[in-house]
Amino acid sequence: MPIFSALLLIQEHAVEEAPKGGLLSPSGGLMFWTLIIFVILAFVLSRYAFKPITKAVEEREKALEDAIAGAKADRDAAAKLLAEHQAQLDNARAEAQKLITDGRAVGDKIRAEMVEETRAQQQDMIERARREIEAEKQRAIADLRREAVDLAIAGASKVIEKNLDDQSNRKIVETFLSSIPTGKANR
Repeated sequence: MPIFSALLLIQEHAVEEAPKGGLLSPSGGLMFWTLIIFVILAFVLSRYAFKPITKAVEEREKALEDAIAGAKADRDAAAKLLAEHQAQLDNARAEAQKLITDGRAVGDKIRAEMVEETRAQQQDMIERARREIEAEKQRAIADLRREAVDLAIAGASKVIEKNLDDQSNRKIVETFLSSIPTGKANR
C-alpha cells in the first residue's frame, strides 16, 4: 500500500499545481504521472492478472478444441455406423429379394411338376381305360362267339334233327369262328 498512498500524494500535488484552465487543457505533469501510473498498472496486471486470465482462456480454448474434436470423432463414428447399417439393410433387402425369387422359382417348378404329373396320370387313366375297353370288347366278342356257337349248334340240331355230341360240335364251330378274321368281327 505504500506505493498506492505515494501515488495519491503525487496526484494531489499534481492537481494543486495544475493550471486552472479546465479539463481539456493539456498539462505536462498530469500526463507524466498518468503515464507512470499506466505503466505500473500494466506491469502489475501483466505480472498477476494477465497470466491467469491468459491461462484460463487457453484452457477454455483447449477444452473447446477437445470438444470439437470429440464431436467430429462422434460424427465420424455415427457416419460409419450409419454406413454399416445401410449396408446391412441393403444386404437384407437383397437376401429377401433372392428368397422371393427362389420361392417363385420353386413354386413354378412345383407347379410344372404337378402339371406334368397330372398329364401323366391322365395318360395313364386314358391308357387304362383303353385297355379296359379293349378287354371288355374282347370279352364281349368271346361271349358273342359262345352265343353264336350255341345258336349255331341249336340251329344245326334242329336242322339235322339229330343231336350230335355237344363237345365235338362246339369244337368244330369254335375252329370255324377262330378262322374268321377278327377285323370283320370288330366292326
